[in-house]
Amino acid sequence: MQKITPFLTYEDKAEEAVNFYVSIFNHSKITSMNRYPEGMPGLGGSMMSATFQLEGQDFMALNGGPHFKFASGISLFVDCKTQAEVDDLWEKLSAGGQQQPCGWLQDKFGVSWQIIPSALGEMLGDPDPAKAQRAMQAMLQMSKIDIQKLKDARDGK
Repeated sequence: MQKITPFLTYEDKAEEAVNFYVSIFNHSKITSMNRYPEGMPGLGGSMMSATFQLEGQDFMALNGGPHFKFASGISLFVDCKTQAEVDDLWEKLSAGGQQQPCGWLQDKFGVSWQIIPSALGEMLGDPDPAKAQRAMQAMLQMSKIDIQKLKDARDGK
């Protein structure tokens, strides 16, 4: 296990969330799952905790009860190489959740994600400050990031 592992605590949908995430990302798998003992009132047989990997990154998940809620102050950042990857992840992860500005979304479980193409960082870091500013202004108008629109804005088109 890596030294630092994100630990996601859900009210009662951890198993559904883990299965959902593993189905979306390549090179992903559930590595262990523990269940509450049978006969335990309200919880018997349901998933207690799991460890899983998304693109080789380790995560842990727990069903912790109604007092656990996610906050948007922490998010999972996904570096996307292509527009197709952005589009695919955006569609799948935002389904049943909320699309937000600047490449952010909240999935149906309340977890915040940033679906960001690598090209965005490159354009925002352009050595020409005017080009970088145009790319930034374009990004601020977007929900899902569109690489071609960023390039057009950067290039003054």
